[in-house]
Amino acid sequence: MNERRMMEELWSREKYRVMYHSQAHYDQIRQTLKGQPALADIESLIGAATEIPPTPGSVGNAVQHMWGYFKKQADEEEKHEYRRLLDGFSSGSTREEDLLLFLRRLAEKYDVEYLLNSTILE
Repeated sequence: MNERRMMEELWSREKYRVMYHSQAHYDQIRQTLKGQPALADIESLIGAATEIPPTPGSVGNAVQHMWGYFKKQADEEEKHEYRRLLDGFSSGSTREEDLLLFLRRLAEKYDVEYLLNSTILE
């Protein structure tokens, strides 16, 4: 496998985890990938991003992007549970882990391979 393909596969697995920690790093990596970076550069940027503690805003942003995979096919109960968990997270009564577990269950139910392969839902 060539280095470019390895970078693209790495990014597809890590992009939501990066977004979860830092939107700025997410944007920086996307820009960097438009050029001809080395795999080590991308690995370094991903590592730097994941060192940043997630904020409520970065967590909410990543969760909303992942929810986009389900919003049209989720049933009413799932939509209600998503809103309850997201509102609870905003108010401090829902843990990040509960949001991610919910998304993992939906990814499994709806067989969203892209998310199932994402490190954020491991």
